[in-house]
Amino acid sequence: MRLRLSEDDAAFREEMREFFTTQVPSEIRESFAQGREHSKDDIVAAQRILNAAGIAVPAWPAEWGGRDWSPLRRHIWLEEMRFANVPPPLSFNASMIGPVIAAFGSQELKERFLPATANLDIWWSQGFSEPDAGSDLASLRTTAVRDGDEYVVNGQKTWTTLGQHGDWIFTLVRTDPQAPKRQMGISLLLVDMTSPGVTVRPIELIDGSFEVNEVWFDQVRVPVENLVGEEGQGWTYAKFLLGNERVGVAPVASIKRALADAKRIAATGGPGGSSLLDDPLVAARIAELENRLLALELTALRVVANSDEGKPHPASSVLKLNGTETQQAVTELLVDLAGPAALALGDGDGAQGLPHWAAHASPRYLNMRKASIYGGSNEIQRTIIAGTILGL
Repeated sequence: MRLRLSEDDAAFREEMREFFTTQVPSEIRESFAQGREHSKDDIVAAQRILNAAGIAVPAWPAEWGGRDWSPLRRHIWLEEMRFANVPPPLSFNASMIGPVIAAFGSQELKERFLPATANLDIWWSQGFSEPDAGSDLASLRTTAVRDGDEYVVNGQKTWTTLGQHGDWIFTLVRTDPQAPKRQMGISLLLVDMTSPGVTVRPIELIDGSFEVNEVWFDQVRVPVENLVGEEGQGWTYAKFLLGNERVGVAPVASIKRALADAKRIAATGGPGGSSLLDDPLVAARIAELENRLLALELTALRVVANSDEGKPHPASSVLKLNGTETQQAVTELLVDLAGPAALALGDGDGAQGLPHWAAHASPRYLNMRKASIYGGSNEIQRTIIAGTILGL
């Protein structure tokens, strides 16, 4: 599905397409086109190219690098970036902590962190989930006790994606264990990950990768000026951040590209190079995914257009729920199209002579099982939808 655009928006699409395909090095884009994970260097290089052109963080306030684009143009920007196989700006920086600091941080924090965050001079990590506080985030137990001009932080975070690259971590901590409601005693701190007492330990995932980590805080001292906003208001800031994250975890353009790849593969994937698209079951499956993708894209546009004043649109939960399930369904389709080749599980010895997409179909499928958990599990999203949208 392609939106019908005005002449100005169509020209904007061409401008973005030309920029992404000519200004970002081809070796970076080709690596992503082949389904390989981007290295830290590739992600940093791409974001700095975008930031130099003033298009790395278009949703931010203009004084901190944002652009006064319509929601449709932000959608086009991201779609063309994905189609060109350009690594998008790091979500922890561009979509999570950056907007929070811009909306709630002190002027000192904004000046100190926002330019470096936009340019990826600082690689941010997210410190929200804990072993017993994932979907039930208000149960977190990491503490921050005020000691003069510092907080002393103790506790553990888990599932910290790409935390092995992190320079700083934005983390939720309990500053008032006696608060009448669990949510009222939580604050948001910015912690230098090179501080004494911070330990990062990798966690091996089901696909064999080391994408996520545990982060431990042992008597870590954090200056009080690294508090975002007001003490005890961390839950409010977290809801704002998670609303942005739920939009980001439904990558419409990436799903479009993956589904287009699946259709291309199916076109010659039958016996003797015949088309599997002539199989009514395969054709019906692809048609269903295309319809789901259309609904997902329209929801994404509605959410972006109606989220303001730090209050994410309730439909962001619908977007997260449907987006992750559609993403998982497309990866499952690719596994089925790969057939026995999907047993190769990556670039090992069993992958010799196989197309790259087929050898990586199962690792990608396994990796995407996490999508229905992060950003608030899909079960939690159903509860949010029931209460805020359906009024149940």
